[in-house]
Amino acid sequence: MRKLMLLFLILSSMMLSACSLIEGANNSLEYVNQATEHINKLSNFAEQAPQMMKDAALNPEAKQELENQLNGLKKEIEQFNLISPPSIAKDIHQQLVDKNEVLLQEINKVVENGHLALDKLENSQLVNTINDITGLIDRIKNLGL
Repeated sequence: MRKLMLLFLILSSMMLSACSLIEGANNSLEYVNQATEHINKLSNFAEQAPQMMKDAALNPEAKQELENQLNGLKKEIEQFNLISPPSIAKDIHQQLVDKNEVLLQEINKVVENGHLALDKLENSQLVNTINDITGLIDRIKNLGL
């Protein structure tokens, strides 16, 4: 009877460990998906930004759309920075948060009092900062392996 109880305890603890491992893997995969989506949004903006700036210089509606996109990016960045990463991703998440903070500063410089200063945007490092962030994508994707 003791052997049976001992076997039951061992099997139970093994199952709990397996559940914990699966949960950890799911959390890591979820984080990878969130971080990848975040970086893809930033990358898409960086690709479109030069044309959007040209259009904004000629068209007030295009300028308003660009301003709206920058404000949307700002909210997206702030929300992403609040994510609690799994332990395996803490270092890369902190790097992303640090780079996101630089990006937020850039956005705040070009959007003054809620209005886009197009000349400041054209002279900003916003796109370079985004490109710097997108350089982390391979490290993030490797977390999911």
